[in-house]
Amino acid sequence: MAVAVLELANISKHFGAIQAVSDVSLSLHAGEVVGLMGDNGAGKSTLVKMIAGNFRPSHGKMLLEGTELVLHRPVEARQHGIEIVYQDLALCDNLTAAANVFLGRELRRGVGPLRILDYKAMYRRAGEIFKELKSETRARDLVKQMSGGQRQAVAIARTMLSEAKIVLMDEPTAAISVRQVAEVLNLIRELRERGIAVVLISHRMPDVFDVATRVVVMRRGRKVADKPIAATSPEEVTGLITGAIEQV
Repeated sequence: MAVAVLELANISKHFGAIQAVSDVSLSLHAGEVVGLMGDNGAGKSTLVKMIAGNFRPSHGKMLLEGTELVLHRPVEARQHGIEIVYQDLALCDNLTAAANVFLGRELRRGVGPLRILDYKAMYRRAGEIFKELKSETRARDLVKQMSGGQRQAVAIARTMLSEAKIVLMDEPTAAISVRQVAEVLNLIRELRERGIAVVLISHRMPDVFDVATRVVVMRRGRKVADKPIAATSPEEVTGLITGAIEQV
C-alpha cells in the first residue's frame, strides 16, 4: 500500500491533569474519507486540532508522507497542505464568495507600490473552483445571502485554493437543511475524487455511512474502533460511542 499521507503514532494530549487524548494511532491515505465519531468529550476535536497545528501533542509523533511533522502554529499546517473547515466556517458575511476564498491570499496586479487587487482574476479562479466542486455557488454573490450548503462550498473552495492534501471538517452538516446536507456530502465526494484525504467529524450517522470509506470511533480520549465502513454498521458504531460495546 502507498505511504499514508498522514500517520499518527501513539499521539496523546493532556491539559494539566486532564488526559484529552490517550495513545491514538491512525493512518490516513489520499482519497480516503475517515469518519471520526464519538460523544462530546471523546477527544475528537483535540485530535483534529493537533493535526491542524492548534495544539502540540504531549506524546507521540505525526508523519506526513513518511516524514516526521512538528507543528507549532496552524499556519505551518496550511503550508504542509493541511486545511481545517470549522463548524462556524469563519466567513465574512459582507464579502463576496470570491473575496472569502482569497481572504489573506488576495491576487494583485501591477508593479511595485502601485499593485492593486485583481478582482477579475479572483472572480475567475473562484468560479473555476466552484465549477470543479460542481457547486451552484457564484463567485460574485455575497456570503450573507447564501444557504448553509453554499457557505460550506466557499469554505471548501478556500482549501482547494491552497492545493490541500488533507481537509479536516468539523460537523459540516450540523444545522442545515436536508437539501443542503446533500450538497455538502457531494462536495466531500468531490474532494475524495480529487485524491484529497478528508477527516469528517460528525454526529450524523447517515452522513458518515454515506461518504466515509472508514470510521474511527473515540471514547474518553481513546480510539475504540477503526474499521472500513463496509465492515461495520450504525448499530455497532452507536454501541461503541455509548460504551455498550467496549472495543472492536
